[in-house]
Amino acid sequence: MSKKQIRLNAFNMNCVGHINHGLWTHPRDRSIEYTSIEYWTEQAKLLERGKFDGLFLADIVGVYDVYQGSADLTLRESIQLPVNDPLLLVSAMAAVTKHLGFGVTVNLTYEAPYLFARRMSTLDHLTRGRIGWNIVTGYLDSAARAMGLSEQPEHDTRYERAEEFMQVLYKLWEGSWEEGAVLRDRQRRVFADPAKVHRISHHGAHYQVDGYHLSEPSPQRTPVLYQAGASDRGQKFAAAHAECVFISSQKPEAARKLVTELRDQAELAGRRRQDLKIFMGISVVVAPTAAEAREKYAEYCRYANPEAGLAHFASGTGFDFSTYGIDEPIKPASSNAIQSSAKAVSAADAGWTVRKLLDQLELGGRYVTIVGSPQQVADQLEAWVRDTDIDGFNLTRTVAPESFEDFVNLVIPELQARGSYKLDYEEGTLREKLFESGQAQLPDRHPAAGFRQPTR
Repeated sequence: MSKKQIRLNAFNMNCVGHINHGLWTHPRDRSIEYTSIEYWTEQAKLLERGKFDGLFLADIVGVYDVYQGSADLTLRESIQLPVNDPLLLVSAMAAVTKHLGFGVTVNLTYEAPYLFARRMSTLDHLTRGRIGWNIVTGYLDSAARAMGLSEQPEHDTRYERAEEFMQVLYKLWEGSWEEGAVLRDRQRRVFADPAKVHRISHHGAHYQVDGYHLSEPSPQRTPVLYQAGASDRGQKFAAAHAECVFISSQKPEAARKLVTELRDQAELAGRRRQDLKIFMGISVVVAPTAAEAREKYAEYCRYANPEAGLAHFASGTGFDFSTYGIDEPIKPASSNAIQSSAKAVSAADAGWTVRKLLDQLELGGRYVTIVGSPQQVADQLEAWVRDTDIDGFNLTRTVAPESFEDFVNLVIPELQARGSYKLDYEEGTLREKLFESGQAQLPDRHPAAGFRQPTR
């Protein structure tokens, strides 16, 4: 039996500090060059050389101001602030690559679906079908206040709004223009057949849309759909809509349970278990030998800032950890932020304290960190895939771009030699590369198919 092929996204953000905080101060780190287009095009070419499936660009609307009740530490350590728009990077990176996919995070709570649909269709055209969208509803009250609200909508209400947002998008992407609507017939002076282009009329609780989709059908029509919700409501949403799901877990048994739940829910939604590609967030510090890798990790830790990581996590949970003593247990509490994170850290039997959190944040972030030689890293990556049934990883950066360069130069060849990683890209769109040739658009079992025009 052939080995399961590991899928890989590089995980990054259009900012200085993303997941592993404080490392921007390392003398070899170049993340402060994030406003340079060359910084991104060089990274895209590196990732394509490493045959990465995609570059997954996170984003946030709002600022992290829960810890100590202010954004002071956020500004001093550049904890995802400043942060620039991820979508505007894609065209430049697509121009210097042929196969690398691009997943971009956009918060639908503060978007108009009509114009958002056009932006994504435009990128799908310009990338020749290599764009994906990470669907998020937000979790920061600071974002709501900046957008004119007193506070963000309640957690489950955000998902209700997201369900309707998706309906509008499916009507625009899948139902407004039929296959064969675009003729480009110079002789008859018919660019598009009016009989095959349909006005969308949507009148719902949150959105009122009456108009034609502004873009002709793109290679994928609907971009590849990413989602990262781990709450019960988030899992249900992902099972219905997502094709790629991003999870974060510290232990294989917890990851395995979450993966099984997600695939079970996909089946209940009328889809196949393999319709979900599940990626786990991970950090890797690799060097030619285990001893060198440990030395590099220790060096990185001297520049990392665990407290900055704690400030990031505080906004994710909605809990101001600065109000706790160093060894005081985190109290059970509810939150309107990321419910899965809040529940995990405040459960009565979890035993979390600020000291334990800071220990876990030694490298500035909370992801599982693998440190070792190429062989040791490959062993652990294969074990996570085998033991949890995930499909691959979102590889976050530490020192940039050094950490991605090390992975491409050292780990990728080891995985390829073992048969755990592709030797070359398949042709086709991002969806075809991730799933199967000939499946450029969403399959008929996806709920989006219900919004397509009947074949005539």
